[in-house]
Amino acid sequence: MTTRTRWGGASVADALLAVLLAAGAVGAAQVWSAQRALDPVGAALLLGATIPLAWRRVRPGTVLVLTFALTVPYHHREYLHESAAVPALVALGTYAAYVRRGAAVAVGVAALTVAVVAMTLGGTDGPSWRDRCGMAGWVVAAVVAGQAWRSHHDYVSAIIDRAERAERSRDEVARRRVAEERLRIARDLHDLLAHSITLIGVQAGVAAHLAAQEPPAEREVMVGALDTIAQTCRDARHELRATLSVLRDAEEVASYEAVPGLAGLDGLVPLAGAARSAGIDVTLTGHDGPTPAPEVGVAVYRIVQEALTNVVKHSQAHTVRVELIAEETELRVSVVDDGHANEVGEGAGFGILGMTERARSVGGTLVAGPAPEGGFAVSAVLPMARSEGAG
Repeated sequence: MTTRTRWGGASVADALLAVLLAAGAVGAAQVWSAQRALDPVGAALLLGATIPLAWRRVRPGTVLVLTFALTVPYHHREYLHESAAVPALVALGTYAAYVRRGAAVAVGVAALTVAVVAMTLGGTDGPSWRDRCGMAGWVVAAVVAGQAWRSHHDYVSAIIDRAERAERSRDEVARRRVAEERLRIARDLHDLLAHSITLIGVQAGVAAHLAAQEPPAEREVMVGALDTIAQTCRDARHELRATLSVLRDAEEVASYEAVPGLAGLDGLVPLAGAARSAGIDVTLTGHDGPTPAPEVGVAVYRIVQEALTNVVKHSQAHTVRVELIAEETELRVSVVDDGHANEVGEGAGFGILGMTERARSVGGTLVAGPAPEGGFAVSAVLPMARSEGAG
């Protein structure tokens, strides 16, 4: 059974302390001589002043008042003063531990006054100066001990509270980083799979159309489409490994290249080829200008990739212009087609949302919607360096 176990509102440790003090006080009053021998009335007063100490930390003020209320008549009847002094000092010290310093000093002065008055009224000559000084010293010691315990308790509580807040803060940061990493991986997988599957679908459709003719027509075009499918599968597998490598242990991370950045825009030529197979003329300008931060380059690559994928899947366009304009602090990206402005419809899925999140992740902005001259336009403004605090 621990000391924190409660019985009737009092802890077992306090109950045992009260019993021991009561037994010790009654035994001392019977063994040592005083002006008046301990009788049943004195024993009842002494026990009544000591037993309530079992609830000293539950109701410290009530216990203090009750203890002093019973020790005053005990001292007045000239029983052994020392027997009642111990429980009174314990009650005073406990009360001082639960109040502020000013209240503790005031109660200590009041307790000292009551004790001196009680001893003075009880005896013929009153207490000596030695007795008064000794009593004052014990009262001061009880008050100081109570305040010292209070300060120590407050200090320990503050340390524990700071530690708990720091732990909660670390947990929140860890959860936020996990959520951000999940979102980043989800965006990468969406962009990668949407791009690759769209390209494979277009090329497979072209190959199937040519193979269905009797005899198969445009053999070179069909072979090129199948080669593009094979190359796209290899690129997708390579990039998927690079994306998922962040989920491996540090010792198991393979040395795959990072996700393509601005320099990888030339690698979107296969998708441009798929667009041309669908009758779309693709032009790409400005991608050989100043190089932005790596994170910004990845965002540009993914935005252009998703925009071209949407063009092939939804626009029914004839032309699409991809233009990059690098300024001193900003990089402007635009993808404009002349098809039907329906990329934002139900068929677009999470494409527009993913591009917007890509831009925000590096501190930029993105707008997608019908172009003024017709068709659909995706316009992004990104910083050349990743903005601080961008998530």
